Amino acid sequence: MVRNLLIYLAILVVGILFFAAMVIYIIPALQESTIFLPSVSVSKAEAGASEEEKATFEKEIGKLQSKLERCTPTGAYFVVNTTENHFYLYKGKKLLREGICSTGKNEKLVVEGRKKAYVFQTPFGVMTVQRKQPNPVWAKPDWAFIEEGIPIPPAGDASRYESGTLGAYKLVLGDGYMIHGTIYKRFIGQSVTHGCIRMLDDDLEAVYKTMEVGSKVYIY
Repeated sequence: MVRNLLIYLAILVVGILFFAAMVIYIIPALQESTIFLPSVSVSKAEAGASEEEKATFEKEIGKLQSKLERCTPTGAYFVVNTTENHFYLYKGKKLLREGICSTGKNEKLVVEGRKKAYVFQTPFGVMTVQRKQPNPVWAKPDWAFIEEGIPIPPAGDASRYESGTLGAYKLVLGDGYMIHGTIYKRFIGQSVTHGCIRMLDDDLEAVYKTMEVGSKVYIY
């Protein structure tokens, strides 16, 4: 029984280490969940394990919890689950808002004569709000014209600029990715975008007013 208990505890610690390793990407979203390291403890009622062994495991769990605390932002941050198309807006450990959104459709557009294909996927990892803008104008990239089957206009051409498509606000994340609104609200909650994160009007406004330039966006 002692051996089984020690094997169980070893598996538990390995799992917690893996859990901690994921913190940079998605753990902030779990701070409000039912998973809490302090609740993982070794009961003294378990027969066979020594007090020293119990104390060692409790100490390791405490260290991991401290690491999680240090990695959790104290300010506002945004978490996106691309599998469920669900977002979470946090400030520290407090969940301010959650709801549905739309993310990349995970498709590839191959264009004859071009070596590089367009990949419409929302990237995983940590991104940063680089810029915020109300009433944004969309500067349509080449792929927008290719998808429509019309000639690609030169850079700066008036046909590249479109008002209203991005909603009332946009938060620029870099590399062409943004958090913005949409005129296609019926598709919110589905994986239909070209990589950006689309939101409903009220949710977008809350995110825009809460997030600052420099705020982190965790995508998984």
